[in-house]
Amino acid sequence: MHVTVDGQTVPAQPGQTIAAVLHRVGRARVFCGIGVCFDCVVTLNEIPDVRACQRIAADGDDVRTRS
Repeated sequence: MHVTVDGQTVPAQPGQTIAAVLHRVGRARVFCGIGVCFDCVVTLNEIPDVRACQRIAADGDDVRTRS
């Protein structure tokens, strides 16, 4: 399974959160990890302000970070 992060295709494991995928490729911005702080918001498949720590990655997801 693969996810695109800022135009780069990266591997993801079933059941991983978007935040875990970002951490794996060195782009993690997670503070609380439970969806309270909103530090990890990304644009996911054209939907803005998705909390990466709360969303399970799906094959083909397109993730845009703000960094």
